[in-house]
Amino acid sequence: MKIVRRVGASPRERGSATGQSCPDIFELSDGSFAVIGREATKELDAELPPDASRADYERIVVITRDTLVRAKADIPEA
Repeated sequence: MKIVRRVGASPRERGSATGQSCPDIFELSDGSFAVIGREATKELDAELPPDASRADYERIVVITRDTLVRAKADIPEA
């Protein structure tokens, strides 16, 4: 599995010049997406709706709204 491309604007384009706020989204060679964000599993696990679940090896990651909104145009429809 390899990173094929960034989806959306880079952290620098979104105003992160210090490297302290670098959420990012990448498309992978298998068609999946990888996300860099703030780890929030402990904080949000109990907030998941009843029909959502998380495996032990999965984590809840938070990205900024700006990161996702700016990536929208780069996310394929199918």
